[in-house]
Amino acid sequence: MTKMNFRLVLRSAIRAASQSRSDCCHRAEIVSGRLLDNGLPRFQSRWFGAQAETVQSFKGHDMLAPFTAGWQTTELDPIVIYRSEGCYIYDIHGNRYLDALAGLWCTALGGSEPRLVAAATAQLNKLPFYHSFWNRTTKPSLDLAKELLEMFTARKMAKAFFVNSGSEANDTQVKLVWYYNNALGRPSKKKFIARTKAYHGSTLISASLSGLPALHQQFDLPAPFVLHTDCPHYWRNHLPGETEEEFATRLAINLENLILKEGPETIAAFIAEPVMGAGGVIPPPATYFEKVQSVVKKYDILFIADEVICAFGRLGEMFGCDKYKIKPDLVSMAKALSSAYVPIGAILVSPEVADVVYSQSNKLGAFSHGFTYSGHPVSCAVALEALKIYKERNIVERVKSLTPRFQDGLKAFSGSPIIGEIRGTGLILGTEFTDNKSPNDPFPSEWGKFHLLFVSTANVHTGVGAYFGAQCQKYGMLVRVAGDNIMICPSLTISEQEIDELISIYSKALKDTEERVKELKSQHVQPLTA
Repeated sequence: MTKMNFRLVLRSAIRAASQSRSDCCHRAEIVSGRLLDNGLPRFQSRWFGAQAETVQSFKGHDMLAPFTAGWQTTELDPIVIYRSEGCYIYDIHGNRYLDALAGLWCTALGGSEPRLVAAATAQLNKLPFYHSFWNRTTKPSLDLAKELLEMFTARKMAKAFFVNSGSEANDTQVKLVWYYNNALGRPSKKKFIARTKAYHGSTLISASLSGLPALHQQFDLPAPFVLHTDCPHYWRNHLPGETEEEFATRLAINLENLILKEGPETIAAFIAEPVMGAGGVIPPPATYFEKVQSVVKKYDILFIADEVICAFGRLGEMFGCDKYKIKPDLVSMAKALSSAYVPIGAILVSPEVADVVYSQSNKLGAFSHGFTYSGHPVSCAVALEALKIYKERNIVERVKSLTPRFQDGLKAFSGSPIIGEIRGTGLILGTEFTDNKSPNDPFPSEWGKFHLLFVSTANVHTGVGAYFGAQCQKYGMLVRVAGDNIMICPSLTISEQEIDELISIYSKALKDTEERVKELKSQHVQPLTA
């Protein structure tokens, strides 16, 4: 089948799929000329059984959508989310989905925490904006900096700097490290080492740090000062008979060899996520961080912990650094900092780095870096309230208590013939589909193109993973699909009953996917040709 013919088949599938919907959709009445019972605007419809009348289409909308292909915007209606309630989100048709990714790994307190809304409202009524330039600032930003420094106990940190996202946090880390080394008279110590499959953001610098090819293609990235070392994925990359500890030792040796090849005097910092997120949910092998920290310390290389996904209880500890005994020089955080209710990120700076930055800024007249919205008072007020809730509700212990039900419940499907590995810790988990349970036998990516069930899928992928994701959507759950990797990262407020629902939907989607793979194998489906 040629690509042009596939496009025609796709359009036909889109038209066919738009005529039906699973019985799992919630019944509702279409009401014209007024608000519906759940507050949806009158131009929207809701599903009634398997049939629906669509009043308005957003196909070909005006937004240049992130991480979305142009043809998807042109030819498909997006899933338009209208409201949220706890771990559930609702689209403009009234369909309810269990949000199994907590937005983008971020709505840790679910989608309807009234205390966060109240904190934002109170601050908006008091002081909706003021900046933090030129020794002027606001009380919420000062309070939040103090709270974060007290909360982070993996090692003593001295200062907090506020940004608006994880990407900005990691962008700032690079500038800060360069500033630090210039102040110390080390102008050649500027290179950064990150890891293959890492995700550190999508700005020019943070995308360069990321080890995912899609973030580099046609963007002239990565920047030449960024190097990438091994991905610490034991199942995929270990040698025959190699233990986790031996694998970690080999990766540490490879890291040291890279440093020696480039010259230790040129390497400024090493950056790592405690658990790799968007690269496929990859926990580190045993002893990995112990050995890596020993290497970077030996060559006076700063360690940056990217806690953007892991921080604030996700792994069953307040920070990933706590779980893996990481003692970083710099820390990046965002996402759950405000439970994503408002944009905010932060970096924490060790005393050793902060002292040099202060000294250098005194010589130059200022530390000339920052953003209009650094320490935005509304964002800081919401973040402060989120941190209070994490403490009051003992979110770390809650995650620990839910982890066995979540992890064991999903890892029970590891025996599936189409699953290579299920991996995770705390309330984050990844599934990787492979044939013959081998990392070296991927399914043909074209297989996912033969069965696109839902035109409302906002991020259409190919491969077996795409089919599984579509089945999850059909049964009322949204997951993260990346090739044949499925990622799940629910809100930390998820209940035992909701975990059971998540596992049940996963089970049904997996059964459907197994049957689809069996069908395709029996048909000897061949890959598409150009």
